[in-house]
Amino acid sequence: MAGRVIVLGSVNADLVVTTDVLPVAGQTVVGSSFTRAQGGKGANQAVAAARAGAEVVLCGAVGSDAFGDAAVAELVDDGVDVSRVARVDDPTGVAVIVVESSGENSIVVVAGANSGARGAGVVWRPGDVASAVLEVPVSAVEEFFAEARAGGATTFLNAAPATAGAERLLGLCDVVCVNEVELAALGGSVDGWVGGAALVATLGAGGVRVVDDQGEMLLAAHEVSVVDTVGAGDATCGVLVAGLAAGLSLRDAAVRANAAGAMTVRAAGARTSPTFGELDDFLRSR
Repeated sequence: MAGRVIVLGSVNADLVVTTDVLPVAGQTVVGSSFTRAQGGKGANQAVAAARAGAEVVLCGAVGSDAFGDAAVAELVDDGVDVSRVARVDDPTGVAVIVVESSGENSIVVVAGANSGARGAGVVWRPGDVASAVLEVPVSAVEEFFAEARAGGATTFLNAAPATAGAERLLGLCDVVCVNEVELAALGGSVDGWVGGAALVATLGAGGVRVVDDQGEMLLAAHEVSVVDTVGAGDATCGVLVAGLAAGLSLRDAAVRANAAGAMTVRAAGARTSPTFGELDDFLRSR
């Protein structure tokens, strides 16, 4: 029986502006469009895992406001179990995202209700994967992982965004997934990884590198037309944990995750991750 994916992470309202060039300090630029969408690294990852075929439970928090109502409703529509998404007094988290015409982006996140996210008290089952991001308190992730390990679950940390104190989580992790900036913040490098946990490093155009007890494996990036890189890392992680929960090896799960990341950047928005069938079709076409 496949395990569940239990995600501890953020739920945000994404306020997205597109422009020809990202502003530098002190500069005002003219945007070409504005949209509001659902986001948050935890919620995005949960949706990606659900679309990839996993049974997914999200542990998080939203405000008792319109943003929170919309966020929960859309998660339900995407097949995510929201029974552990708490309603708190703080406003729902917000991410202000500026997307350049090249697809590059810059993001400012206000945590809001996410500061109250907790994952303690899950009843763990064999094969479950405990996945966490760092838009929620490190202390909450620490407690979540300790309980998950005691229950026999696999622990997966997407150490994003780079956060002070994240290094103390490494001893509780089976798998760590980071980009190059986040890896450096943990005090490591791809060539000199000594974190104890297996490492999945997303390197953009450089592909995905896996470092595990078998050594190193490099997956080349798929060549696609980039529209928007927002959410690509979340999709990669969501599909990766879905694969692990389904019983795939880390390396086999990483092959699917690498493809999911590439598929996601072809469309605008933080939740353009593929379904299980779409992933299969894409991989067969390559």
